[in-house]
Amino acid sequence: MIVKRSALSRRTVLRGLGTALALPYLEAMVPAARAADVAARPKRLSVFYTPNGMTMDAYRPAATGAVHALPSELPPTLPPTLAPLEPFRANMLVVSGLGHPQAAAMGDRPAGHGRSCPAFLTGAHARQTEGPDIRCGVSMDQVYAAHLGTKGQGGATAIPSLELGIDQASLLGSCDINYSCAYTNGISWLTPTVPLPVSANPRDVFERLFGDGEALDPASRLAEMRRRTSILDYVREDAARLAGRLGAEDKRKLDEYLDSTRSIEKRIQRAASKPVAEAGSFAQPAGIPADFAEHVRLMIDLQVLAMQADLTRVATFMLGREISNRTYPEIGVPDSHHMLSHHGRSAEKMAQLAKINRYHMEFFAYQLKRLKETRDGEGSLLDTTLVIRGSAFGDSNDHDFMDLPVIVAGGLVKGGRHLEVTKGTSMSNLMLAGLNLLDVPATMFGDSTAPLAGLTGA
Repeated sequence: MIVKRSALSRRTVLRGLGTALALPYLEAMVPAARAADVAARPKRLSVFYTPNGMTMDAYRPAATGAVHALPSELPPTLPPTLAPLEPFRANMLVVSGLGHPQAAAMGDRPAGHGRSCPAFLTGAHARQTEGPDIRCGVSMDQVYAAHLGTKGQGGATAIPSLELGIDQASLLGSCDINYSCAYTNGISWLTPTVPLPVSANPRDVFERLFGDGEALDPASRLAEMRRRTSILDYVREDAARLAGRLGAEDKRKLDEYLDSTRSIEKRIQRAASKPVAEAGSFAQPAGIPADFAEHVRLMIDLQVLAMQADLTRVATFMLGREISNRTYPEIGVPDSHHMLSHHGRSAEKMAQLAKINRYHMEFFAYQLKRLKETRDGEGSLLDTTLVIRGSAFGDSNDHDFMDLPVIVAGGLVKGGRHLEVTKGTSMSNLMLAGLNLLDVPATMFGDSTAPLAGLTGA
């Protein structure tokens, strides 16, 4: 006997006063005939960006000496900067040799950060300007977001993409020599002339995800803060009604999702109740934790929660604005990050920079952990997410944009390997291959010459 059931709408939400809470991906949302089909799971893209380059000697796996050969296995002992990723070696592919030819001066004045940062996800040459006439290219994440939007109701999500960061946007004007701050504030470009700003305040992101529409109305927001209530209070009755229609596994998943939502909500409320935190000379608004590590983990958790609820399938995260001067006394680095990135081959400064690089890699490891432990059907979010980690520079002292520290992770690629390509191979080739893995039928991206081979091991 064939048992038929109607699938729960993917757009089902829990509703309450001033709140529309999306649901995680449940088995009840998949028609019975496809319940075990991995292809029925939505694919996601997550980009993790760190500023100011890398100490490559502490990062790069030992070379095999066989460029263009089949990817080699990662060495038994990972280099110091990659050591935090040891639990995820089977899930990641380290790619060496990719670069961005479009980040070259091409007759413009010297300014590494102002060209390399915007080229990172676009593969395009940024117009040199300090004014409003900025121009670059459409970024990979926005190509995928647009593709999802054109698939109709079944593919579009409530939020096309999330652009998250840690630093507030710089003031208008020049942040690098003759280059607008717009080029270094973010990495996502909706169009060649419209960069997308990052959101750095967890409360703003939470309200965008779970408010009724883009955010709670000001009166509801203020009332919620004063009462310190939870959005779950508003949807409790709706959640109870839905639970009665779910199987045991979906009930467990719903409970886990609601618990995660409440945990993040409490962390944001705690941050909002504390004194205003300072970041350099800029005051951060309430809602941003004073502790850097807590701020980063909170932003990562929000991204994972948004993907778990299928509110979005596209997210970028900047662990710091390009040319960041943040200091890291918590790991014994009191000097400016950007200053240390121009170390002049000083062994002491290079060691300090390597500390920052490893610290940042610990947060990337945290993101992989959160994706891996979050259930998605019979697997995890990591199984269906293409994760790209990188920086706009390799050797930061030389502003080397032709040998970038890139890692690709997730279930869409074959991990446990080191893929070496000829130095200077366009990173656009990787992004084109990534778009194809995400089922985007693109044949060109940026300055690509062909999809990068070797990602899947095929």
